[in-house]
This record gives sequence, C-alpha cells and structure tokens, in this order.
Amino acid sequence: MMNNDLSRRSFVSASVAASSAALLPAQSPNDTVRVAFIGVGNRGSYLLRNMLKVPGINVVAICDIDPDHLKSAVDAAVAAGHTPEAYTEFRKMLDRKDIDAVVIATPVDLHKEMAIAALEVGKNVYCEKPMALNPEQCRMVANAAKSAKGIFQAGFQLRHDPNRAASMKLIHEGGIGKVLFLQAYRHTGDLPRQTLWYFDRSRSGDNIVEQACHIIDLMVWAAGSHPLRAYGTGGINLYKDEPPGRTTMDNYAVIYDFPNDVRFVFSHIYFDPPHFSGIKERVYGSQAAIDIATATLIELSKQAQPRTLEVPDAAQDSTYLSLAAFIDNARGRKTPLNDAESARISTLTAMMGRKSIYEKRAVDWAEVDV
Repeated sequence: MMNNDLSRRSFVSASVAASSAALLPAQSPNDTVRVAFIGVGNRGSYLLRNMLKVPGINVVAICDIDPDHLKSAVDAAVAAGHTPEAYTEFRKMLDRKDIDAVVIATPVDLHKEMAIAALEVGKNVYCEKPMALNPEQCRMVANAAKSAKGIFQAGFQLRHDPNRAASMKLIHEGGIGKVLFLQAYRHTGDLPRQTLWYFDRSRSGDNIVEQACHIIDLMVWAAGSHPLRAYGTGGINLYKDEPPGRTTMDNYAVIYDFPNDVRFVFSHIYFDPPHFSGIKERVYGSQAAIDIATATLIELSKQAQPRTLEVPDAAQDSTYLSLAAFIDNARGRKTPLNDAESARISTLTAMMGRKSIYEKRAVDWAEVDV
C-alpha cells in the first residue's frame, strides 16, 4: 500500500528516469536481449512493430492462438531480420531457456496467469495494462514480481510520453505550485466492434479498468498517492446490446478524493461526436494549470498566456519509448518507472471507481487494497 505522505522526491526521480531511459545506448552483440511475444492481435502487433525498432534485441518466439495473427507477426519479424519460432501454447514457449524477456498483450483475463508464469521461470515481463481483472489478482502479480529474478514493467506507456513526462517533472518539482485539482475526460466513439472481448466485462474488467486506466494512472502519478475514496455512476445509455451481449458501459463519471483535499474528476463516454470533445488531462495548481497531454502551461495571472514546455524527444512515440525503457531495465535490472506496485495502485484506483459505479455507493481505498 502506498503511504499517503509518499514523498514527491521519488516521483521526481522517476520522471528523470523516464527521460534518461528513453533511448538505449549502443550495445555489443553479446548484450542482445532475446524477446518473446504472447498475444499479437491489435495491440500486440503494434508493440511488436515498435519492439523491432529497439536496438539490441532479437525476437526469438511469438505465441498466439489465432493463426492469422501469428503468421502476420512472424512475417513482420522475419522481414525485420529476425527468425522467431511460432507457438500456440504459451507455457511450451516459456520452457525455452534462451528467452530473456516476454511481452504480454492478451485480453485482461489472461494477464495474471501469463505474467506469473513468465516471472516464475525467471523472465523479464512487460505486461499490457491493466494488471489484472480484480484486486486479488493484482496482489498475486505484484507478489510474484517482488520475488522474481526478472523485472516486471506494466504497459502504462503514457508515463513515457515526452509531453506527459515533461509535464509531470514540472508538477513534481513544484512548477505549478501545490496540486489542487485533477480533471480529465476520455470522450470518443465506441471501441472496435470486431474485438468482442472488449464488450464483455468478465474478460476486460469493463472500460474504466481496461481503457481508462491509462489516464487514471497519470493522475495517480500527478497526485503522488492513491485516492482515499471514489464516488461513481454510469451505465449503458445508447449502445444497449450493441454488440449483442454487451456488458460494458458506454458512459460513466467518477470523483476521486485524494489526500490533502485534492479531487480528481473523470468522465468517459463512447458516443462523443467526431471532433467534438476528445481526450483531456489537466492538473490545476496554486500557481498555474497544465494540460499534460500537450505540455501546455498557463499561470493564474489574468495577463498570462499559454506556453508550451520544452520537451526532450518530443517526436518520439510513447509505446516505443516504453519498450526501449523495458529493454534497458531488463538488461540492467533497473526498477521501471511503471513497475508492479505503481501498476497495482493505478489498476486498483480504476477498480475502486468500478466498484462504486456497480454498487451505487462511495467506496474507500481499504476495500480494494487487498
């Protein structure tokens, strides 16, 4: 459990680590990190494309139960000069001794089993967000990571986004004064209908856990602590039984109370018209406010004009930077910026909001921090 008075110093250090680990130094051939993938569908194939750009790696194995996804991923790796072996059984793949790191990008209900299996055989693990389906599973993964030989890094790649990393560094150094209020929204069209597990909350954990955890993770990072309680409401207002059997919400809103009387207000809808609202992530301080997605700062003075922060590596993709940091962390046994405990706290924060929505009541942190 994260202490309520968690030092901002550790967050500042983490911000610096994010930028310093962004690009890997040149490596000798014997430093090559041998990488395997489990799950190469929509997200997994994007991770693979970015991993193939990271220096000093060799993709040696790819696993997926979908033959089309598997073939496409193997072909992409071969085209980039790698010779991966194809698998449909992940445990058989994990038996290989020549795998140093495993990237997991499967549906959420499989994260716990696969992450723990990979950690138990000594692999370094990059597991897509969220950590798991429920608080108990999150604890199991965190405990496995704590005792593992390899490192665990969660796929909260927005922590490595240059704009957000620069914004967070400023926040943690006191550049906007005392943090007073957090506000964000994710207003978009619906998720791809062909990916059916997105719409089954028993597999995805619902949209607040599977999708919104990215923004929630950023706000937990900005606040420097887990929240104390959550109040939420939501449901399915437009897309009832679309696609057939849908159990995930198409709209909801949550208010989180953080220590020091700080609040975070978040809303999420899936029927936002094109070019209408979009995605916003804002942190308000006693001296200024900042849009962390664009690194745009404006002071409270009436005469103040918005200004954009200087952002190192501004053109770099957050997924690439996250994967490059993972390889660097695995090679040097470094603690990731988005490690198991930070991933657990952010995932639990999303689950806290989910529980409040489902049960129509305020939920305290102790109810999810198992």
